[in-house]
Amino acid sequence: MHLLLVEDDATLGQVVARGLVANGYRVQWERDGDAAYDRASGGAYDLLILDVMLPGLDGLDLLRELRGVGVRTPALLLTARGSVEDRVNGLDAGADDYLIKPFAFEELLARIRALLRRPPATWRPEVLSVGNLRLHSADHVVTVGGRSVDVPPREFDLLEYMVRNAGQTLTRDQILERIWGAVVPPRANVADATASRLRRRLSAAGWDGAIAAVPGVGYRIVPAGGGDRT
Repeated sequence: MHLLLVEDDATLGQVVARGLVANGYRVQWERDGDAAYDRASGGAYDLLILDVMLPGLDGLDLLRELRGVGVRTPALLLTARGSVEDRVNGLDAGADDYLIKPFAFEELLARIRALLRRPPATWRPEVLSVGNLRLHSADHVVTVGGRSVDVPPREFDLLEYMVRNAGQTLTRDQILERIWGAVVPPRANVADATASRLRRRLSAAGWDGAIAAVPGVGYRIVPAGGGDRT
């Protein structure tokens, strides 16, 4: 499960992020509402954990804007504001749950598990495509030319990230943060190794597009007839 944590307090954010990673979650940690909106608006996370008081968009406005564009990712608000009015405002803004600071980490985990047990309602395109490749994001299914291709989870996440950002060059740092999270850095070449395996897998399946390496930068999707496939 991939969680987006939005918390501007450096100490609390680090503690929560590390604790979530230790419990088997992948975590992207953002510290302001504007950056969080950019990440969450694609609907690619399983759960949002939002502080209310944030630089840029505050947590309530962030949530209202996400709900306004159709993002239905479950959202848990973290805040020191605990009045009935505050809780009502949070729920009316689109929150699914509300946890008051300070909180026990075990309770946070329990609330996360409860939200993730609900039927998914995240706004995602049903099928993403590049050439003869089709990616069914909700079912984690990839087909090339109508034939199913077995793609392991990390490679699937990388492929989905690149297809959602087709036409853009994604840096290695962006890939590391999105796929593995920024809290516990993996070995330096893991993005390259994963991209290489994915390229070979899709090429062998007959994909008419490609994953192009951009020297010294990262990778980008190249559609059929799209030119350089270095």
